[in-house]
Amino acid sequence: MLDGFEILTTSGVVLWSKNYAPVSSSLINGFLKDVFIEEKVLPGATAADDTSAAQNPSYKKEKYTLRWASVKDLGLIFVAVYQSLLHLSWVDKLLDNIRVIFVDLYGDQIKKPHSSVVECDFDGYFDQQVKELESSAEKASQRTPQIVQDASSDHTYSDRTHEMPPLPIPGLLSGQKKAVDPATSADVTPASTPDTSRPATPSNGHLLSAKPGRGGGASRRARKAASSTSASAAGDLKSKDKPSAVKGKKMRRWDADGMADEDDEVPLDYSATSDVDSRPVSSSGAEHVEMTASGTRTGKGQYILKDLDNEVHSILQNANEKKAQSAPSTGGVVGSGLGAISGLFRNVIGGKVLTKEDLEKPMKGMEEHLLKKNVAREAAVRLCEGVERELIGTKTGSFESIQTTIQTSMASTLRKILTPTTSLDILHAINSIARPSSPQSPRRPYTISIVGVNGVGKSTSLSKLAFFLLQNNFRILIAACDTFRSGAVEQLRVHARNLRELSERERLGAVELYEKGYGKDAAHIAKDAVAHAAQQGFDVVLIDTAGRRHNDARLMSSLEKFAQLARPDKILMVGEALVGTDSVAQARAFDGAFGAKRGIDGFIISKCDTVGEMVGVLVSMVHATGVPVVFLGVGQMYGDLRTLNVGSVVSLLMS
Repeated sequence: MLDGFEILTTSGVVLWSKNYAPVSSSLINGFLKDVFIEEKVLPGATAADDTSAAQNPSYKKEKYTLRWASVKDLGLIFVAVYQSLLHLSWVDKLLDNIRVIFVDLYGDQIKKPHSSVVECDFDGYFDQQVKELESSAEKASQRTPQIVQDASSDHTYSDRTHEMPPLPIPGLLSGQKKAVDPATSADVTPASTPDTSRPATPSNGHLLSAKPGRGGGASRRARKAASSTSASAAGDLKSKDKPSAVKGKKMRRWDADGMADEDDEVPLDYSATSDVDSRPVSSSGAEHVEMTASGTRTGKGQYILKDLDNEVHSILQNANEKKAQSAPSTGGVVGSGLGAISGLFRNVIGGKVLTKEDLEKPMKGMEEHLLKKNVAREAAVRLCEGVERELIGTKTGSFESIQTTIQTSMASTLRKILTPTTSLDILHAINSIARPSSPQSPRRPYTISIVGVNGVGKSTSLSKLAFFLLQNNFRILIAACDTFRSGAVEQLRVHARNLRELSERERLGAVELYEKGYGKDAAHIAKDAVAHAAQQGFDVVLIDTAGRRHNDARLMSSLEKFAQLARPDKILMVGEALVGTDSVAQARAFDGAFGAKRGIDGFIISKCDTVGEMVGVLVSMVHATGVPVVFLGVGQMYGDLRTLNVGSVVSLLMS
């Protein structure tokens, strides 16, 4: 954990700082004096150059370690302070990222002549980077295998292939510890208290000490015999407490058509509310969700989803691109992608009228680059053909290469495709219908239906959307219209229970679940849910539907009836970022399944946190249908819903 972080000038003026623990000002003053005034740095170190923080020597004083980075042109110094006992592997990355973000945001203010005050609202950007880098370090430490070590040898059990580690004590669960008498157990080392501030360093509690002697005091055969004896003894104890004859479960009989026999009167519908579900919700049922992590509240009280992560990543991505462009060229023709464009035409600069022959090979490289970004082949081919038609006959600008011309044109085309042509302000749409300003306007609930193929995250995305609407104080009714998949109703029941607890805790909005079990007609359930919402004064109805294969005509045909009866105001299709080429067929099939005059109104792209820079699915689905992307799913929590940042997506696709 950091003790402090400061951004200051070489003259000692502090522009921004954040302290997690009290840090004496003499520590920073001593650092400036020794490193930048008296230049007491290690041989070969360049304190004034804009090098990476990892290349700068550490400054240690008293019990603290200071890592730092600088910007020579602006005279800025970035300093991170933490205790020397800690091992924070991510501090250098934090310094480099904060330096890039701060210069991008406030560099123009600092460059102004005679500027004495810089307005720095930098807390959100800094907290985002600390949280992201800390979580990455924790995940890396969790993936590190723990080593079980023998106290009598320097070798681990993974190295000693001829022996196995001691078996666990029978009768103890994995989360329990054996009680040890400190006066009699001299051969067991007690586990020390783990140091929570050092997630990347294994503590002594991770090492298990065994008894001295070969194999922990017994051979493998002896240990196996002891285990079997203990197991049999435990079985004898259990047999005394329970009756000897246990009545088995009656087997269900099925006929040749796959249906249960009529004699079997036990129902298969387990969606009826049980006593367990009717009990009061425990206060620990749902984890606390940090509201500021996913959005901000405006002056009018509206909760707006933010894309701060995308903004930060976009800044870092642009910095990396500039750094790559300033790097010396290696020369020659590279294999494929954007490198092929650069390699083939890097020497053709400015003033050239482009022909089809000039663009043939570089456009092939651009097509391969888009395919690597998970753009469907059909979309990639059409995009490249459109860019090629626009560029044929045009003249490159002064000191502008063909590579730059193609990249600029493709980025502009992608930006036009992803930029929505209609308003995506869903809060305004809900208020205009559910809470009209005019008394003469009829009031009714705003209906949103969620559709998509199997397993893309429809129910989870619906719950995230419900959480977002709860923050805007709407009364929400969730309609469980997936009457086919086992567990679908129970899944929504758990989500509704968690969301209800969160809304009561924050005193915002309300949420209820409308369900009628399994085997019913989904279209009529949706219609009844909308009527029930109108009678009870709900603002929004969120309708969950069953997942279906887009190439199954029988399953897709029921969507037209669903649209006619439920009459949703918006139909949002959930598509996953991992789907690849099949995204085009899925989007077109669902867009045309609701009738001649009805289609989908937007996309929710789920699992975007799993693909990195391969965000081509967004382009494929929008290009195939002309329907915009409304939301992005970036995690498993209710607050992991974001709006689309077109500039950030285009930068990722062109990187």
